[in-house]
Amino acid sequence: MDLENTKAQMRKGILEYCILSVLSKNSCYASDIIRELKEAKVIVVEGTLYPLLTRQKNSGLLSYRWEESQQGPPRKYYELTPEGKTYLEELDKSWDELVESVNLIRSK
Repeated sequence: MDLENTKAQMRKGILEYCILSVLSKNSCYASDIIRELKEAKVIVVEGTLYPLLTRQKNSGLLSYRWEESQQGPPRKYYELTPEGKTYLEELDKSWDELVESVNLIRSK
């Protein structure tokens, strides 16, 4: 069994949740999201991030606004919508339940 593939699949499974969690603190430019995920050792590249952001926006979880940049073209800043905040609250509950279940299994 390929350990690296299994680890990558685990990270992939929580990536959307992590993106919403990052955006729950502030609105962010895509490179800010990538930086914060990398700092947390959740490695993601732009080619993976943008489709996820688009899917979350199309689902009504995110909105965006354009801001002028002093270092080039305007930047798109993403933020949670009220629906996105509610969705994230439900994911937080599910995550806590999942962690509790896995820890219970691991402790036996």
